[in-house]
Amino acid sequence: MTNEKQILSAEEIRRSLTRIAHEIAERNEGVQNVILVGIRRRGVPLARRIAAALADFEGQQVPIGQLDITLYRDDLHMRGPAPLVRKTEIQADITQRVVVLVDDVLYTGRTVRAALDALADLGRPMCIQLAVLVDRGHRELPIRADFVGKNVPTSREERVEVRLSEVDDEPDQVTIVRSE
Repeated sequence: MTNEKQILSAEEIRRSLTRIAHEIAERNEGVQNVILVGIRRRGVPLARRIAAALADFEGQQVPIGQLDITLYRDDLHMRGPAPLVRKTEIQADITQRVVVLVDDVLYTGRTVRAALDALADLGRPMCIQLAVLVDRGHRELPIRADFVGKNVPTSREERVEVRLSEVDDEPDQVTIVRSE
């Protein structure tokens, strides 16, 4: 039996991403040197939504990339004999740019560490910032997000599930699921 509780509605997700977009523009004094890189899967549509918000109020298109970190994971050996590797697509050169990594949930920090390793193979950014929709705590590595939609204290027995229409064919929402 599972117990599920909604922590963000579609409207709350939209407001959080708009706020994150404003914070990105403010911290970087505009967006002329910014590139958004979504970590596959749900980080990619979140990066697209942040880019759309930035275009609305900054009047400038921000390049968007998508990063597959599968081969950089430290638990690759635990994922079976043939992990699904997707394409990394970053059209703009990241060298001397502000790269904002975008992901749905920050938990242990291991996904972000893998993303940092993957980015290092693509160039040398001026700096890397991290934007997440949900920070649930329980870090195992010294990693923190620069931009957070919502901080949600959780137990290790709980899961944070992000559902986005672009990926899940369901209405946007974030829930906490506790197995009982």
